[in-house]
Amino acid sequence: MANFTMNTGFFLMGFSNTWELQLLLAMLFLLIYLIALLGDLLIFTLISIDKHLYSPMYFFLKNLSFLDLCFISTTLPKSITNSLNHSRSISFTGCALQFFLVIFFAACELFLLTMMSYDRYVAICKPLHYEVIMIKGTCMKMASVSWVSGGFVGAMYSANIFPLPFCSSKEIHQFFCEVPSLLRISCSDIPIGVYVTMATGAALGIICFISITISYGLIFSTVLKIPTMEDQSKAFSTCMPHLVVLMIFTTTGVTAYLKPPQESDSTLDMMLSIFYTVVPPTLNPIIYSLRNKEIKISLKKLIIRKHFS
Repeated sequence: MANFTMNTGFFLMGFSNTWELQLLLAMLFLLIYLIALLGDLLIFTLISIDKHLYSPMYFFLKNLSFLDLCFISTTLPKSITNSLNHSRSISFTGCALQFFLVIFFAACELFLLTMMSYDRYVAICKPLHYEVIMIKGTCMKMASVSWVSGGFVGAMYSANIFPLPFCSSKEIHQFFCEVPSLLRISCSDIPIGVYVTMATGAALGIICFISITISYGLIFSTVLKIPTMEDQSKAFSTCMPHLVVLMIFTTTGVTAYLKPPQESDSTLDMMLSIFYTVVPPTLNPIIYSLRNKEIKISLKKLIIRKHFS
């Protein structure tokens, strides 16, 4: 049965069996994908070409934009294509690759957001030492750790989940291949390796959460000591967008992955998965571009340059 699944693949059940609703959702997902695509590409391009944005904060934001671009491209295009073609199939290899990339990019996002919280901590709590601590080499190492750690987590999950026999059903009640849905359709008992993998992922997530909590606790403590309300609001404005996206990503992701796999599939599961795979990559460019004066100035300069050229 394992070989049979490998040859035939899986079926992504999606949100609806009604063709009209499938088409409507495909158009909605296409619009969301284009917004995220344009927003992340715009921020990545602006930071790459504007030398005034060559600071640690924008270095991490550039990495985040590229990461979000890859993250949302892993799930939505396949879902849109299947809906438009009135198809639900995904090959075994395609599901395995999508599974690895989703875990990889999700873990990278969590690690990178943790690094960004540390960057904001140094900028606000130790402003005089910021340029000494956050040098280019340090930023490169922090970003590299995020990407390498994400790859490690993705490989660890893939190596333990996909050897399982999927013989009870080939129907994945989700719009992409994810851990809880695949565990539900496995016909074997969950081996110890899967529990170790999930415990390791949970431990890494807890470490990131504690690090972020400590960073923002120190940030808020420092900001509240600022004598003027205007300076307090400026300090908070640099942190709140990052914190909002972080809360959306972590709360929905943790809820989706910590639910027992024996529970029945529901529309709530798919809604949760949208909030941690689709919403952050779409909101990040909007939040950072609308609330960031330097990004807006850089965009205006680019428009003026293109207009006059």
